[in-house]
Amino acid sequence: MKLNYKHTLYACFCGYICQAIVSNLPPLLFVIFQSQLGVSLEKITLLITVGFCIQILVDFLAAKIVDVFGYRVSITIANLCCLAGLLGMSILPMIMNPFIGLLIGVTLNSVGGGFIEVVVNPIAEALPGDKKSGVMGILHSFYCWGYVAVVLLSTLFFTLVGEQHWSLLSILWCIVPLFNLFLFLKVPMKTLVEKDVQIPSRKLFSIKTFWMLFVLMVCAGAAEQAMSKWSSFFAEIGLGTSKTLGDLLGPCAFALLMGITRLIYGKKGAKYDLRKLIAISGGMCIFSYLLVSLSPIPAISLVGCALTGLSIAILWPATISLSSKLYPNGGNAMFGYLALGGDIGCAVGPSLVGFVSNIIIKSNYTGVERLFTGGDITQSALKVGLFTAIVFPIIILLSTRILKNKITT
Repeated sequence: MKLNYKHTLYACFCGYICQAIVSNLPPLLFVIFQSQLGVSLEKITLLITVGFCIQILVDFLAAKIVDVFGYRVSITIANLCCLAGLLGMSILPMIMNPFIGLLIGVTLNSVGGGFIEVVVNPIAEALPGDKKSGVMGILHSFYCWGYVAVVLLSTLFFTLVGEQHWSLLSILWCIVPLFNLFLFLKVPMKTLVEKDVQIPSRKLFSIKTFWMLFVLMVCAGAAEQAMSKWSSFFAEIGLGTSKTLGDLLGPCAFALLMGITRLIYGKKGAKYDLRKLIAISGGMCIFSYLLVSLSPIPAISLVGCALTGLSIAILWPATISLSSKLYPNGGNAMFGYLALGGDIGCAVGPSLVGFVSNIIIKSNYTGVERLFTGGDITQSALKVGLFTAIVFPIIILLSTRILKNKITT
């Protein structure tokens, strides 16, 4: 069968599913890492931070690598790293220091995820067709569907096979990047912007509007991942639910609402003012984080976790669409720097939550329970940590105000 550009788009969809797997499988295993491998909460926080720092470095270098080697070689590197990372995460902790083994696996996953973020967006943007913002919204919704699949299928695996066999689960998920590797080797691709007409990096850095878009990407990544990375742990440890219920009501509901919202945005969002949509999302995000952190009722806190997925859904794809519309010759460099901004936020958001929570737990400061009502110090500490993440949607609202006179569509 001869593959066409429709198959290229399908490969891009699968690429975001791969990114969802390598990004969201480890957080589902945090409690298992603690109980079976003896990895502390502090080291788990370090895994998150190091993983995103590696991804940030990849974002910074990937645009130049793509310009030199092209899309096909770059996406091949991405899929190979995802494959190696999932295998490493399952095997290495059994044959060496568990934390070091996990760190190597997470590092490889981060390299793969970073390349996917930088390469898949321009591949999809270069495809024939006029509805670019719609395609971008649908494309990013597949990250959410991948996230939902990771939670549901992993939960089913734990129920049928048992948590003690978690390493086999990681191996099974290798099927997706392996399939995507062969698919991307065959599909046709177009170049988004030829290298000689791309906006140079130095000129991009001199544009104030670009820096505001960069800030929006930072805060979008931070607001998304602060909840995404800690929702399973928060539901299971902080709220006392079972792992199955915690995963379904925490990260699964979060991802499901995020995916539905991105799909609706992909179908309908092109006719609306992107700046206003981003501002509305920022306001809803503030409300969601307040619901999670200040509610004394665990069920309402879980509702807040899910609503956060709805509120942050369009921030990332809408900002990318807006950037592409404003700077159509931005090319690989612009997509790379936007991905860099998003992943800086992805590192800062969950790391801030973990850092603040650790401080409260280590100090055993029970006074926080007066405002952040919880059953114990752990629950209250996690609520304090999540409350601090409210700073990111606040910055989003301020940024859209600054952009008011610069962007109208």
